[in-house]
Amino acid sequence: MITYEYPFNERIRTLLRLEDLFDKAAHFMRGETQYEHHVSLLTLFEILDVAGRADLKVDLVQELERQRQALLSFRNNPEVSEEALSGALYEIEQASSALLAMAGKIGQYLRENEWLMSIKSRASIPGGVCEFDLPSYHYWLNATTEQRRHDLVQWVGPVLPIRDGLAIVLRLLRASGRPERCSAPRGAFQLMLGGRTALMVRVRIGRGEPFVPEISANKYALNIRFTSPGVELRPRQSDAEVPFELTFCNL
Repeated sequence: MITYEYPFNERIRTLLRLEDLFDKAAHFMRGETQYEHHVSLLTLFEILDVAGRADLKVDLVQELERQRQALLSFRNNPEVSEEALSGALYEIEQASSALLAMAGKIGQYLRENEWLMSIKSRASIPGGVCEFDLPSYHYWLNATTEQRRHDLVQWVGPVLPIRDGLAIVLRLLRASGRPERCSAPRGAFQLMLGGRTALMVRVRIGRGEPFVPEISANKYALNIRFTSPGVELRPRQSDAEVPFELTFCNL
């Protein structure tokens, strides 16, 4: 199955973007070549830009505390595993403590590194990080794999509490919904929400099905238009009936 997620507000949209960027940065950091480590560094710059919201850390701490209080209400419930509950509470408390320990603006230590900021500014120019533009960066790219990876770990380390906190919030959000089987006649689906509240909707389609959902929503209705994928032609709405799985997620 292929899962498509559509956030209903800017806060969840930011968390999803950061989750994607942290995953990519970690993937390329594990690589061996200078090209992979170059991409990892550029992705770190993107994380810096997206995480620059002043209230991101506060939002995560408040949401984690809200979830902690909700889990505490399950104490002494015979239907809930005490071991699993204690593990979840410990994970939330550790993530909250790490977030609270972050001093100053997110990523400020990176902004104060003139060498990194010179690379960031040149990277916004197509082909702007060639060896004749940034010879010191070329020197770093030709260091050993171990040295480059060590530096990348040092640069990303202080913002990892953001990654850990958002991972918990998104995991709880995704687990909150119950999937429903739906179908879209002639590739179109509309659902009046009727007061239903949600932070995100998830649409799952069979991996072999040639359909791509284009999702739009407001507080009144959810609309999904399934198109036939193509890299050369403009996507067109499918004429077929499209079976899919729909999940509303809320915290």
